[in-house]
Parts: sequence; C-alpha cells; structure tokens
Amino acid sequence: MDKLTWYWVLAIAVLLLLCTLPGAWAALTPEYTTTYTITLQKDGSALWTVEYRTPLATNEDMDNFENYSRDLNSVYLPQLEDLMQRSAAQAAAGTSRQMEADNFSGEAVIQTSPTGKFGVVTYSFSWMNFAVSDGGLSAGDAFAGGLYLAKDTTFVVRYPHGYTVTAAEPVPDQQVGDGLVWYGVRSFGAGEPRIVLERPAFPILPVVLGLIVIIIAVVGFMVYLKRKQHPGSDDLPDDPEDQASRLSEADLITLEKRIVQLLRANGGKQFQSEIVKVLGMPKSTVSSTLNDLHQRGIIQKVRKGRENLIHLIDDSG
Repeated sequence: MDKLTWYWVLAIAVLLLLCTLPGAWAALTPEYTTTYTITLQKDGSALWTVEYRTPLATNEDMDNFENYSRDLNSVYLPQLEDLMQRSAAQAAAGTSRQMEADNFSGEAVIQTSPTGKFGVVTYSFSWMNFAVSDGGLSAGDAFAGGLYLAKDTTFVVRYPHGYTVTAAEPVPDQQVGDGLVWYGVRSFGAGEPRIVLERPAFPILPVVLGLIVIIIAVVGFMVYLKRKQHPGSDDLPDDPEDQASRLSEADLITLEKRIVQLLRANGGKQFQSEIVKVLGMPKSTVSSTLNDLHQRGIIQKVRKGRENLIHLIDDSG
C-alpha cells in the first residue's frame, strides 16, 4: 500500500470517528445513523454535509449529547477542519488539481418527532475542485484510498438539476431525484464512488420559438405603425399600374354619372368604400374620379372616422 493510499484510508477512518459522538454515548445509544451528503456544483466544487442522528431516550443520553454539543465548536470542529484541509492537500497532489477545503461549520440540535426525541449533529464544509468540470462533471478521483461505510451509514451524492448520469461505479442502491444513494455496510475501491455527469444540451427549441415570437412582434409593430400613419385607405395614391391604365374620357364621364346616380339613390350621401364595392372598380380609380368631382364642386368629402363620407352637392341631374 503506497503512502497516498494509506493516508486516505486513515483519513476516512478518522473522519468517521470525528463525525460520531464520544464512545460512551455511542455505546449507550446504539441506534445512531450517519449520513454523508456531497452536493456537486457546476464549477466542480462540492458542499459536504455530515449528519449524525441518535435517539435521546434517557436523561443520560441527554447529558451526553449536551456535553458533546458544548465542545463541538471548540474541540471537534477544529479537528475536522485540520483533517479535511490536509486531506484536500493530499488529494490535490494525487490528482494534480488545486484543491482546498474551507467554510467549516458545526451545529448540534435536538429534534422532536412523533417517534421520539433525537440529537442531531451536522458538520458542513466546502471542497474546491472536488470534481472535474470539463463540460460535464466527473467526481471520485479524490477518493484515492476508497471509502468505507459502516452499518446504518448512508452516502449521498447530489448533482445540479438537469445533468444526466452517464456512469456511476459501483451502481447506487437508489436514485432519488438529482441524487445517488449508497447504504452501508459497504467498501468502495480506489477512486470510488465514481460518477460521470453530462451537462444539459443547449435548449435549441426554446431559442427558436423565442426568435419566432420576436419576429412576429416586430412585424406586427411595423404594421401598426403603418396603419397609424395611414389610418384610412380611401386616399392612398394610385399605384403605377392604375396610373398607366387611366380610363378614356368617355369611360370617365360614364363613371362620374354612375357615381352621381348612386349618391342620388342613397339620399345624396354614401361612404366611399361602399361606392367602390358597388361599382366594382379599383379603389384608386374611384378615388381619382371622386377627387375630380370634388374639385368641380359636384361632391364634398367629409371625414368620418377612418373613411370618407361622400355628399352630393349638385343634384340638378
């Protein structure tokens, strides 16, 4: 066994020891459980949480827990911090990747549930570059000497939402949401548990849909501006084709007569759009003819909303 592997076996053993309560307490309360949770971050760092839970069935259990809680921040937390900082340094040397453990904290609380009263001790710290972030995530190489889970011990690795597990060695006992779970008693080999995660694919469909929505909005806004600048279509200028195919003088006189007759038939007034509809002529042709009649004083144009209301002035026939 080389020096690095031996060190990690020792480090994990000491970690297990530090994260349990004193021997006298454990002997009196054998129904304790330990949960290790490693929450991987997208940048490769990891948040470690170690939770120790034991029932407080007697006054002696309560006294032991209170004594441990009193020494947690002054004794046990500094020991854990020293151990894990040295462990991170050794793992960095073995992986050729800069690592650092920091942001240590410890907490001891009493929780009451329908099944009884429990003492809960929680340690947490951050481990920089615990995993390799190279598009996806790969974790496990920091466990150079493997890992051992005792009875009533749970090991959980959580990963960022949306990532996909492409490899997990050994196969986890359970997968819950964005987490893989292993239960003790279990021994992991060197570099285990090993987890490889794939980053979510670029969301092409939402981007395309977003571009379509933007294009529709821009086109709609342009149409709105055009309509705002030209609220009515009665006075639009003639298009070039219509200008090139003007009516002959005889046809023009006939059209003027038809317009006058149509106005007389409707009480001397009618909307321009209705005249166009009845005559079946191009709007530009009717508009040009109405302009001529207006200039000669035969009709009068009165704006009504978005349309022109045509009034017959000379009704002499």
